Amino acid sequence: MFLFNGREAHSRSFAKAVSWRVLGSLDTFVLSWLFTQSFKAAGAIALSEVLTKMVLYYFHERAWSNVSWGLSDPAKPVTGHSEETA
Repeated sequence: MFLFNGREAHSRSFAKAVSWRVLGSLDTFVLSWLFTQSFKAAGAIALSEVLTKMVLYYFHERAWSNVSWGLSDPAKPVTGHSEETA
């Protein structure tokens, strides 16, 4: 599948995904702590956020896999510009 062939190694993609998730969770933790002034509440919110966002992302990806908009036709060569504007 074309999504898995590219310049970037799978290990690099995985490392980027993990580092992005860690950064996002730290952001959630800090904001939660600022709003609640409780490390325990902030930790619970950050942990919940990690779990719920993984589940939501899975269903989001599954829903998008059923949408053909924006995909190139594998029978046609990719030329760089489409005649469609939207």
